[in-house]
Amino acid sequence: MSKQMQNKVCVITGGAGSIGAASAKLLQHEGAKVMLVDLSEPALKKIAADIGGGEVAWCAADVTKSDQVKNAIGATVARFGKIDVLFSNAGNFGTVAPIADYPEDVFDSVLAVHVRGAFLCAKHAVPHMNDGGSIVITSSVAGVTGDPGVYGYITAKHAQVGLMRVLAKELAGRNIRVNTVHPGPVDNAFQLNVEQKLGAVIGRDGT
Repeated sequence: MSKQMQNKVCVITGGAGSIGAASAKLLQHEGAKVMLVDLSEPALKKIAADIGGGEVAWCAADVTKSDQVKNAIGATVARFGKIDVLFSNAGNFGTVAPIADYPEDVFDSVLAVHVRGAFLCAKHAVPHMNDGGSIVITSSVAGVTGDPGVYGYITAKHAQVGLMRVLAKELAGRNIRVNTVHPGPVDNAFQLNVEQKLGAVIGRDGT
């Protein structure tokens, strides 16, 4: 039986996180060549070793930095010769606070990772993508709803949907599909951080 992703080249940002690592493992199982991108070099090394095989590579990069994203994309093309799939999955949460108290630097940092990061990844990857490829951006159920005090994360997740729609229109002529995915709670450290911060606010306010 042929594998669904045989010889496809996939770039995964947030590759050291649970969703990124699980996606890399599945894609590699289905025959893909995978480039993992994340901030943590030790975590990337461990995940690549855990998955095993010469078709999983890694490159440490900050997705908010254009030169680092360009380098990661360049490393992918140098290693595998092309790009078929971009999975823009890097993310951070920020904090939970009333609008008057929400830290501006935290708001900026959350939008930088989710929105600027996804924009830069597309900007540098698209010129190297094969026609008929795919871009997937990890949004969230937070991208279609709202919660009190979650200003950075929810705003960023809504913004990713707008970015997806613009990219989809532009790349339709090349048959490159662009989608957001909107997962709910996942049992990982990221979700625990979210729940602890939301719980602290709910406990304080009694609502």
